[in-house]
Amino acid sequence: MFTEDELLPISALQHTVYCERQAALIHVERLWDENVHTIEGHHLHDRVDDEGNEKRGDVRILRSLALRSLKYGLVGIADVVEVRNGPNGRIPFPIEYKKGKPKRSRADEVQLCAQALCLEEMFEIEVPSGALFYGKPRRRTQVSIDDDLRRITIAAAARFREIAATGMTPRAVFGPKCRDCSLAHQCQPRAVTRSAARYLEGILAGGPG
Repeated sequence: MFTEDELLPISALQHTVYCERQAALIHVERLWDENVHTIEGHHLHDRVDDEGNEKRGDVRILRSLALRSLKYGLVGIADVVEVRNGPNGRIPFPIEYKKGKPKRSRADEVQLCAQALCLEEMFEIEVPSGALFYGKPRRRTQVSIDDDLRRITIAAAARFREIAATGMTPRAVFGPKCRDCSLAHQCQPRAVTRSAARYLEGILAGGPG
């Protein structure tokens, strides 16, 4: 069990799976910047939050629900949680809202799974699934909170704890995902990657190391 002082923000797991350097820049070095993608994302979340809690039939809709898990050491806020009737009682169904479209990585699924782990501890019932709502398709993508996703999520938490404990920011590796990153101009992935490549070329060529 973790203490209150050891809790990780759920968003750190999503950042870690997406890019470990981004996770360290945001959560260790405390760097953050806004771009059009993050601003549009804030607006989408604000619209969700402004709607407040409500009930539709047998479904209770909770918005901006505070989450915590001492077992996994996580803390955060769920955009929306639908509490539905199930065979063994009321079952929470987390829904995470995203501005863009589905990612190639499982970063968003990990964020959703971390929310499910918190809800399981809070409601004392298994959460078998949740959903991601993307702004581009304008529809939900249901996600199974299966053993594989749980394993990836728990591993992401452990990995970020390692990064935070060392205080060392992983080096930049330039790739397609860097284009939309709000920290690109601070991270300088092209420059750092090229500098590292030139350094290695120098060593291989017998130059100074």
